[in-house]
Amino acid sequence: MAQATGTLAFDEYGRPFFIIRDQGSSSRISGEAATKSHILAAKAVAGILKSSLGPNGLDKMMVSPDGEVTVTNDGATILSQMDVDHQIAKLMVQLSKSQDDEIGDGTTGVVVIAGALLEQAGQLIDRGIHPIRIADGYDLASRIALKKLDEIGDSFPVDLNNKEPLILTAMTSLGSKIINRCHRSMAEIAVDAILSVADLERKDVDFELIKVDGKVGGKLEDTVLVRGVVVDKDFSHPQMPKTIKDAKIAILTCPFEPPKPKTKHKLDVSSVEDYNKLREYETKKFDQMVSQVLDAGANLAICQWGFDDEANHLLLQRKLPAVRWVGGPEIELIAIATGGRIVPRFEELSTEKLGKAGIVRELSFGTTKDKMLVIEDCQNSRAVTIFIRGGNKMIIEEAKRSLHDALCVIRNLVRDNRIVYGGGAAEIACALAVSEEADKISTIEQYAMRAFSDALESVPMSLAENSGLHPIKTLADVKSRQLKENNPRLGIDCMSKGTNDMKEQHVIETLLAKKQQISLATQLVRMILKIDDIRTPGDAAGY
Repeated sequence: MAQATGTLAFDEYGRPFFIIRDQGSSSRISGEAATKSHILAAKAVAGILKSSLGPNGLDKMMVSPDGEVTVTNDGATILSQMDVDHQIAKLMVQLSKSQDDEIGDGTTGVVVIAGALLEQAGQLIDRGIHPIRIADGYDLASRIALKKLDEIGDSFPVDLNNKEPLILTAMTSLGSKIINRCHRSMAEIAVDAILSVADLERKDVDFELIKVDGKVGGKLEDTVLVRGVVVDKDFSHPQMPKTIKDAKIAILTCPFEPPKPKTKHKLDVSSVEDYNKLREYETKKFDQMVSQVLDAGANLAICQWGFDDEANHLLLQRKLPAVRWVGGPEIELIAIATGGRIVPRFEELSTEKLGKAGIVRELSFGTTKDKMLVIEDCQNSRAVTIFIRGGNKMIIEEAKRSLHDALCVIRNLVRDNRIVYGGGAAEIACALAVSEEADKISTIEQYAMRAFSDALESVPMSLAENSGLHPIKTLADVKSRQLKENNPRLGIDCMSKGTNDMKEQHVIETLLAKKQQISLATQLVRMILKIDDIRTPGDAAGY
């Protein structure tokens, strides 16, 4: 019997109408086919990122629709720029973004673990195990893994006088990036920046106080930490002084121009006298504005808006250096750094509202006409700027992303100073612990727990493979040594230093990041395994 094409219904007045079934324009996948579709999509995404894992991971080149090129091995950046259609693949992208937002590092690893968990789940489903039992087994295994991480975690005090452990941790984060040839100096910059703005009593770091800026030219080694603010602007007139000492800064969000009515208006100038009067009025207003700034004691004006050539000439005549078109976020950072107040009207300007800085100087670069302002020796020394140099825009952008990861790692250590050792050592230790517990369980979840253990081993295997080592042989060797020596610090020797002890190699990761990786990956996989039906519009079937 053919299925009805519609349903008869009645409205509130008793009038009949048909509800036609929209059969042709929707599609549906259900049961095992849906689960297999999810697993396939997740494996595809994880497969893309797997080769980017670790210090020898390869980079990906992403070309945007308008032709802009990005070269990176940062998992979150790669996935955010990928054109993904499948619904589960989009969830993997969000997983990476969650890790990036919360921790800032480990974005590639979390996707690799999630992909491996789903791959293992696919094999268990083929063997006839129900997805819900697999999800429960994964949940049990993740708790055991997190407990094991707490047991093997070391801690070291975040000490202003002993920065070496923090620098070594930042170097681990930077080791897999393009900028690893000068990762010692970059790590030192990241640590100094975080410790400059960190509130160690509250165990908090305000990222708003750290500005990362870059300029094409020079080399990566020229990157410096400026204890102040760098603004990508120059003085409004080329004859203004290039250096101002003991600067008293008026921070203005009002323009240097005569006030205009906010309503629509028209001004008719019918004679030379009218024109001269208008010009006199403008000149008088400009003069009054400059006088108000000078009377407050300012010797530098930083304005959010522009001003015309006449006002600029008057500022030069009255010996008041000025900077125009400074963006909102930069204005706020200058105010925080110099201890000044942002002034919306000239009438409100007073000596107490001025910002103070030891020196404001203009930098020029090479043979180009590019100039930047540096505001140093500020009243509030907690505001800092990392100023990156590089051969091209692509390298500077990747250096910014790499430094962001390093800054996040140091911030996490300020919040929670517990660490685990990298190189796959923590994953192998957790895999062994989960495998051992699986043998003690009599229910069917033990298969899922063993699968979880195998999935965790995908991280050290990928590290070995990316380093040109035999993945299975290397993993088996390290795993047997961890069991024999009861040493959870043994990992993959990616850099061929002759020792598998990650403590000796100083390969350090934050406990917070590692726990977050396992928790987020497990949560997502459990959610995906519980989906057994997909309904999509006909043109967007998700393939």
